[in-house]
Amino acid sequence: MKKRLYKIEKGKKIFGVCGGIAEYFDIDPTVVRLIWVLLVFCLGTGILAYLVAALIMPYKNEID
Repeated sequence: MKKRLYKIEKGKKIFGVCGGIAEYFDIDPTVVRLIWVLLVFCLGTGILAYLVAALIMPYKNEID
């Protein structure tokens, strides 16, 4: 089975982007969320990147 990047439905906080990225890389979603927060405060690009990912990434049930 091919690995696919998607948003999650279960356990999502806003759009499910961080949870989907965490499942793809097999890491804890909290780590991904902390990275997003650091991007927002350090570089200011985190919000834009999150919104783009939320618009582009499909939900898991849309792939199957």
